[in-house]
Amino acid sequence: MVRVPFRAAADRVRHRLTRPKSAARTTARTPGDLTGSAPKPYVRALSMLAVVVIGAWLGLLAVGSIRTPVGPMDTNMTLRPSLTGGSKINVSPLGALELDSHIAPLRLDVDVDRLDPVRSQALVNQPERFSGLQDEVTRDVAAGTRELAVRSCVAVISGATALGLVVYRRPRRALAAGGLALTLLAASGVSAYATWNPKSVLEPKFSGLLSSAPSLVGDARSIVTEFDIYQQELARLVTNVTRLYDATSTLPVYQPDPGTIRALHVSDIHLNPAAWHIIASLVEQYEIDVIIDSGDTMDHGSAAENGFLDPIRDLGAPYVWVRGNHDSMVTQAYLEKLRNVTVLDDGRTVNVAGLRIAGTGDAQFTPDRSKPVGGKAAAELEGMRLATSLRDQEQAGTPVDIAVAHDPNTARQTDGTVPLVLAGHLHNRINEQLKGGTRLKVEGSTGGGGLRAVQNDKPEKVRASVLYLDRSTRRLQAWDEITLGGLGLTTAEVSRHLPEENLKKDAPSSPAPTPSPTRSPARPTPSP
Repeated sequence: MVRVPFRAAADRVRHRLTRPKSAARTTARTPGDLTGSAPKPYVRALSMLAVVVIGAWLGLLAVGSIRTPVGPMDTNMTLRPSLTGGSKINVSPLGALELDSHIAPLRLDVDVDRLDPVRSQALVNQPERFSGLQDEVTRDVAAGTRELAVRSCVAVISGATALGLVVYRRPRRALAAGGLALTLLAASGVSAYATWNPKSVLEPKFSGLLSSAPSLVGDARSIVTEFDIYQQELARLVTNVTRLYDATSTLPVYQPDPGTIRALHVSDIHLNPAAWHIIASLVEQYEIDVIIDSGDTMDHGSAAENGFLDPIRDLGAPYVWVRGNHDSMVTQAYLEKLRNVTVLDDGRTVNVAGLRIAGTGDAQFTPDRSKPVGGKAAAELEGMRLATSLRDQEQAGTPVDIAVAHDPNTARQTDGTVPLVLAGHLHNRINEQLKGGTRLKVEGSTGGGGLRAVQNDKPEKVRASVLYLDRSTRRLQAWDEITLGGLGLTTAEVSRHLPEENLKKDAPSSPAPTPSPTRSPARPTPSP
């Protein structure tokens, strides 16, 4: 009876001495635990790899970017994880171009934040500097890339090590994660270097407003072979874009104060998705308080187009909208449900951003060919209804500051009932003081004529206006007309204008020249 326990103990010791080492490293089992076992080697390796990849990615997100000048531009360079590699250059709000520059699990993103007015003006004043611009840009990119590489190494190692320490709680395993992250980054760098394709710049992929650039400015091969012509075009481009940043400083007649209400007038987007990027950029740059859209946001007003309207929710400012002749009641019903959107129709009046705004939808829906359209008479009748509503508001002691309609024929009927009325429809700008004292402002197409613009011989310009209104009187003090060159063109201009009464008031003390007339010499026929 005594030998049995002793023999059992001896058998256990013999078993421990003879079992494989891998079994000896298994975790201790609790009594009755028949399933506990050590993780298999490939499981440990995969978990370590996951920690390294996630930690490196978090490190790159946190500190893996730099701001660096490239020629006359200020850029933000960032390394991002990617399955295909390559490089992407974002030029907001004009679009982006992608280069198949390399194959690696890392992509280089270059965001062109702004064109520095000082450096760009120096190029304009000294055209001879363009001959060395290519070398200057090359040096700037090389210096930025080196700095980005160093910062990325630190970011990757720090991120992987920190996450390894959190997960494993062992310094040795954490350091191993950091070392593996550095190894992977070095392997990615070697892959990018080995697959580097310097000819990728000759075959870029354009998006946004730049999508038609090859057909408008020539492909990169012709630019390389005819660099003198390219220098001239670059000088003209820099000059035009510089005006965008210099316009307000060269027109010091009116300086908006922090209390000024800033309204962005847009119109006739016609289903052009690039318009949302442009509007969002203007809202941010000009600190817009309210966006007023005078219609024709759609092309056919079908329910299938409604998803196009979703970006309105994230533009950064309240959105006031009236129906155009290309917008259906289906469109209007969809917009009424969107957050941040106010739909005006039948003379409805609302208070938005300190302004009292009234508006009405277009009397016609021209895409529906099954129903006859009323033409000018229907538009004028709708304007009379709107004018009646405006008079009612005046008598009630709640006068309207701005009226909005799509058709200028409708807007003209409000003369004498409101200080300012906004419209669209004509795809061209008109600024007119009506006989009754109301100022009519017709905006061009913020969508550059929409997707149908590609059918025209020349791209239609992209237009929008920033209206500056006094917060106490809510009267128009000045406006900036913003014009982009159109689909695929990279020119941009801003012109400052003041109402005639403001010009007369400021004439004795202001040396600024009188702005050129804003009324268009011709009124093109709007799209049916």
